[in-house]
Amino acid sequence: MKKLKIMSVFGTRPEAIKMAPLVKELEACEDVESICCLTGQHREMLDSVMEIFGLQSDYDLNIMEQRQTLSTITTKTLLGMEGVIEAARPDMILVHGDTSTTFAGALSAFYHQIPVGHVEAGLRTWDKYSPFPEEMNRTLVGDIADLHFSPTVANADNLRREAIGGEIFITGNTAIDAMRYTVRPDYVFHTPLLNRLDFSGKRVVVLTCHRRENYGQAMEDIMRATAKLAEDHPDVEIVYPVHLSPVVRECAARYLGGRDRIHLIDPVDVQEMHNLMARCYLVMTDSGGLQEEAPALGKPVLVLRRETERPEAIAAGTVKLAGVCYDEILAMANTLLDDPDAYAAMAKAVNPYGDGYACRRIVQAIRWHFGLEERRPADFRA
Repeated sequence: MKKLKIMSVFGTRPEAIKMAPLVKELEACEDVESICCLTGQHREMLDSVMEIFGLQSDYDLNIMEQRQTLSTITTKTLLGMEGVIEAARPDMILVHGDTSTTFAGALSAFYHQIPVGHVEAGLRTWDKYSPFPEEMNRTLVGDIADLHFSPTVANADNLRREAIGGEIFITGNTAIDAMRYTVRPDYVFHTPLLNRLDFSGKRVVVLTCHRRENYGQAMEDIMRATAKLAEDHPDVEIVYPVHLSPVVRECAARYLGGRDRIHLIDPVDVQEMHNLMARCYLVMTDSGGLQEEAPALGKPVLVLRRETERPEAIAAGTVKLAGVCYDEILAMANTLLDDPDAYAAMAKAVNPYGDGYACRRIVQAIRWHFGLEERRPADFRA
């Protein structure tokens, strides 16, 4: 019997982290031929994820260039995908989330009249410029996709509110699946500094900050608040894996460089980050994925953004929206450091994002769509 050809297209580290366990699930399926296409929107960070999960790409567009723009990412992906699709002739193309790779990959599939499956579908802030360009990317992909794999009920409801076409499945988030491969109590860090940290005697705060909409005053306020936090709490160590963006690195060096107990390190791979979060005290981030991953490890999260497309975590109590203003960030962080009850309430809240079997549900849904599975998979419920 002819195998079902499913092509997974991704190009950034966050996409790779969440797609890797799905690719492995597809590879384990006897009646599926899994095809992996990388765009290379990120390069070094993407390659490290592939190595950790033991994955090989079938196609690599290698589009990354210095100071690339949204236009160059999109056009180079579209042009590169033409040859890949003609050579591979997939039955379905899977894209993830909300990057420029996601949008261009889905658009290319549409141009070739190939069905699209959207992993992590239905997240919305309802502000097309925040996060930018992610909100519009995922909204446009929603109009293209035939199968929508929503992590939560609220995500699925967003799509129904938009009267979106295609089948909607509630699967949980594949980020939780990924941690089954990466987090280990006996893990030894590759980054020497992380092995020297005193996780039992100090309270380690993990910081990430890189989003385009935070460039400028917002990012400066985040950095200033972080510096003050370390200054006011002698038992706090802050670890900041600094994004490769020159804008981010310049800001981090200006406000946080050379300070006691603030460690600016190069970006770490997914295994390092997951195990760092597993041992830390608190996460402060403008990342989307960390809002899902850290609660699964029992770590409170302060989101350094004006809004979040992941309101389920706020409702569950695992996440608080700290905003991007100096005073508000500092006040919320101080509460979690000074009030044990406030900290415990967040650390012990139930993670609404998954049970580690999202990928299995997605593969079942794809097989059901193509008539290879008798029953529609049951929806995930937190």
